[in-house]
Amino acid sequence: MLALLQRIKDSNITLKGELDFVNDWKYFSLEPSAEHDRLTTTGPYAGTLSAFAAGTKLRTRYLNLLSSPSLSKPVNFWASDCSRVIQTARYFATGFFGLDWDSEAAAKLHVIPETPGRGADTLTPGDTCLGYREDMQTGHDYGLIQLAKFRSTYLPAIAVRFQARNPGIEFTDGEIYSMQEMCGFEILVRGSSPWCDVFNHEDWLNFEYARDVIHYYRAGPGNRFGPVMGWLWLNATANLLADGDRAGRFFFSFVHDGDIIPMIAALDLLPSNEHLPVTYQPESRAWRTSQVVPMNGRIIFERLTCRSSARGSDGADRGTLEHSVRVNVNDGVIAIPQCSAGPGSSCPLGDFLALVHRRGKEIGVFGKMCGLGDDAPERITFLHQ
Repeated sequence: MLALLQRIKDSNITLKGELDFVNDWKYFSLEPSAEHDRLTTTGPYAGTLSAFAAGTKLRTRYLNLLSSPSLSKPVNFWASDCSRVIQTARYFATGFFGLDWDSEAAAKLHVIPETPGRGADTLTPGDTCLGYREDMQTGHDYGLIQLAKFRSTYLPAIAVRFQARNPGIEFTDGEIYSMQEMCGFEILVRGSSPWCDVFNHEDWLNFEYARDVIHYYRAGPGNRFGPVMGWLWLNATANLLADGDRAGRFFFSFVHDGDIIPMIAALDLLPSNEHLPVTYQPESRAWRTSQVVPMNGRIIFERLTCRSSARGSDGADRGTLEHSVRVNVNDGVIAIPQCSAGPGSSCPLGDFLALVHRRGKEIGVFGKMCGLGDDAPERITFLHQ
């Protein structure tokens, strides 16, 4: 985007029409290179505010568990080694555990390196899966390849529309796409953005789908590495859910959106009979990136314990404690496909564990698929209290 702004300035033209505001518009950061990877701190949608609010919301929801005398302290939680991810974790902890969580040893943050040599013992498998990084056709870049195909179906028409008002300059697909991205980024920092008014409703529906395409094929169900990368965290979490209170009450992990998406693919939480098309936008689809990993997105696995309502012939309560797993995606419960017979669309614990095991067999072995050596770590080992 900065290169585009410089090109406009160097062209020495005055933009007209829906782009006339650009003549006086200033980029929202005084030091773009220094602030590129940081958590936003201003505006009503600031990342700092959203993380703190999320912690407060979950503190309210799980206060009975947090206040339990049996809760072991400090509570371990984890973040991948990226400044904005670490900051997000710390602001969340302030909302969830309290202002002095660190000094009072209520919780302890563990930073997990985003280094290639960690193998399967990682929060960021996209950094450690060698095949995913090096396969230029079906690995990490597959999302960009598919994105380029879909962008070509709608961005050229917008370019024609812009050039009709501004014949002195032509915009590439990439430049127009960056304008659409700027709408959301500026809102996060300033609370509003004139870039949002540049495009019509159809343009935004296409942009939404373009975001679906890139994430679906970059690390989601449409990428052959997606499920095997996501199964690492899914399997580790399943083991914790199986152990219940013996393992601990809370396990919070903070990562990038590209590390959440593979887990959804591993669980096959949003199944589809066909992959997302890239030549047109389908009328309906299960995969919507804006609903799966919005800013401050989160996925929660809850272990529920309920007593069955069985009664004996004498009328006495013969109910037993039954455990199940419920998946909460951005404050909305999503039933696991073919496993929702438990209370509140939850999945009986035994069935959930069997499902994860079966998915592991179907997906394959992380080290083998990623082309790692025999000495590479094979599983996540740090998730414990």
